[in-house]
Amino acid sequence: MSKFSFNLLENRVFPFTKTEDPDVLLGAAFGEDVALTKVGGDILASHVDPIVGAVGDIGWLAVHVACNDIAASGIAPRWIQLLVLVPSADDEDLLKKIMGDAAHAVRELGMTIIGGHTGYSAGLSRPLVAVMALGTASGRRPIRTGGAQAGDHVLVTKGIGLEGTAILAQDFADIARRLGLSDKELDEGRDVMKSVSVLPEALLLADNGVSAMHDVTRGGLIETLLEIAHLSGVGIEINASQLSIPPIVARFAQAFQFDPLRIISSGTLAVTVPDKHLAQVENALNESGTSFAVVGRVKAEHGVSVISDENVIHYSEIKPEEDELARLWRAYPRNP
Repeated sequence: MSKFSFNLLENRVFPFTKTEDPDVLLGAAFGEDVALTKVGGDILASHVDPIVGAVGDIGWLAVHVACNDIAASGIAPRWIQLLVLVPSADDEDLLKKIMGDAAHAVRELGMTIIGGHTGYSAGLSRPLVAVMALGTASGRRPIRTGGAQAGDHVLVTKGIGLEGTAILAQDFADIARRLGLSDKELDEGRDVMKSVSVLPEALLLADNGVSAMHDVTRGGLIETLLEIAHLSGVGIEINASQLSIPPIVARFAQAFQFDPLRIISSGTLAVTVPDKHLAQVENALNESGTSFAVVGRVKAEHGVSVISDENVIHYSEIKPEEDELARLWRAYPRNP
């Protein structure tokens, strides 16, 4: 369960995605999670994402994760297409559960399933669900990952390690108990999944002058900030002491020995904010009840620097193939 490396993508994938179509405003580009296409007098945002790192609630999670990427562009998702593959033709109940969960997520977001594909493959050890989410800008200004400018503030919403913790609580419960986590802590960990959507706060931030926005998925916050820095041609410096790590995430991190900065965290947004808009953004988030922390600044440098206990760790190499949850799947193989 992982992405290919940055170098492999650059050499084996992106050379085949170039286009001269004038209606493609933003095509395939590393770190930019949506495509922007002119359709009539509007802009269509589209994104496709698979879920292979979860089993429980996978249909619900797949819808929210794909829609988060549309929302992080400052555009409201409206439609989805759904691909569901299960390991066996006998997995009818599993298929029904996945479809029911996806339908529940769609109702939560006020969207519509407009098509897709369902099937089975004996080559799978657990279900695979992929969602294509689409939405029209309808006059909104698209926000890109690569919009950060030197001097901007770096803001992180809700805290880090959210999705990874929820998946461990759901799909690794037996291992968690062996590692000393209680049933109460497992319930609390599962509850973290309720905060996985970024739709309301992403649209709010887009309306209040942010320069770049990216949801925190594979690779965690470090990878997300590296992608913002790379695409923007800047560096980012953050102070680890300013980061919010929810207590239940810290407890799971201690038990499973993972780094909260390097684990998938759908539900978290990393945002850069020009100085002139910071107070406006803070007020808007406070009024909406969305927790956040201002954790650093954008620099005229490169890479990502994390200040911790008077030490500075500098990250420069983009590694989308590395994520703590992927490592734990290898360490503790699961079956559906």
